[in-house]
Amino acid sequence: MNSPVAITITDLSDARVAPFARLTEAQLRSRLDPSQALFIAESPKVIHVALDAGLQPAALLCEEKHITGDAAAIIARCPEMPVYTASRGLLEQLTGYTLTRGVLCAMRRPAELKPADVCPPASKRSRVVVIDGVTDTTNIGAIFRSAAALGVDAVLLSPTSCDPLNRRSVRVSMGSVFLIPWAYTGCDYQSELRNLGYKTVAMALTDKSVSLDDPALKNENRLALIMGTEGDGLPSREIEEADYTVRIPMAHGVDSLNVAAASAVAFWELR
Repeated sequence: MNSPVAITITDLSDARVAPFARLTEAQLRSRLDPSQALFIAESPKVIHVALDAGLQPAALLCEEKHITGDAAAIIARCPEMPVYTASRGLLEQLTGYTLTRGVLCAMRRPAELKPADVCPPASKRSRVVVIDGVTDTTNIGAIFRSAAALGVDAVLLSPTSCDPLNRRSVRVSMGSVFLIPWAYTGCDYQSELRNLGYKTVAMALTDKSVSLDDPALKNENRLALIMGTEGDGLPSREIEEADYTVRIPMAHGVDSLNVAAASAVAFWELR
């Protein structure tokens, strides 16, 4: 079987590989034509998850040896996709390249959805999570991975949370950002959620916080769990507006967990 034809790149300033080498996350995302907005998926496993979810590839960049190796199945699935190759020394100049098993794929961003598009119908029992103001890409990816694994129906993000399709978020999630529906909310997301039939649950340490294992929580048919940042937590207005304020019981004087770890505990308990 003949090897697929690839275009050899000798300089990372080559315009054809700008999405991989020079464009920032904001530049990849913000295009005049939304259909041309991109994100970067790393490693064969993550790229296959994205393709299985129906996302469209724009171009592939890999070491030459991977064309008939790790990238071969991807190229076979996407015969019209441009394939670029370069020496390992050149590719190692890309940030984080050594973590990708030598394969990067620029993919078209999916159309943006609204909360009503991703939440189950009001007649169904449901658990969703709202990520409020979390800007650490590692935490976003980890929350998505836990949400997908533990049966959360949808992930909603406040306008101040970082992009789930950020390169690092995608990698940390191991492609879980493609497995669970998500959308950005408006600023008044609790009202939006109540209109969709949800009771809201603020994860916060306050005098009125109830334990995560409180039976009243599991008896609720539709819950929206709201997670804030590690440093400042949730804004006070969101805590005050929530139907429940909830804490995870702790031992040894520990007062809180990293937001990604706390989300996994909460997803499991409230499933």
